Amino acid sequence: MRRLFWLGAGVAVGALVVRKLARTAQSYTPAGLADSARTSVSGLVEGLREVADDIRVAMAEREDDLMTALASEGDVRSVLGHDEDDPR
Repeated sequence: MRRLFWLGAGVAVGALVVRKLARTAQSYTPAGLADSARTSVSGLVEGLREVADDIRVAMAEREDDLMTALASEGDVRSVLGHDEDDPR
């Protein structure tokens, strides 16, 4: 009975090792390398999008701060280039 247990354990470990080796070998094939590159590029693109979104938010916040500072200094319309007769 003990030998049967060790035989089963050996078969299970062997199957796991063969699966891991097959996955590793597949990752070095041209298709596997292409998948890896595609994943890396899509991660990079997503990261760049997040950075761009953060920059846009920071720019909008800074613009609001500057407009508030301008408004407290005086007539904002003259700084923005609007006519005096313009109701905006």
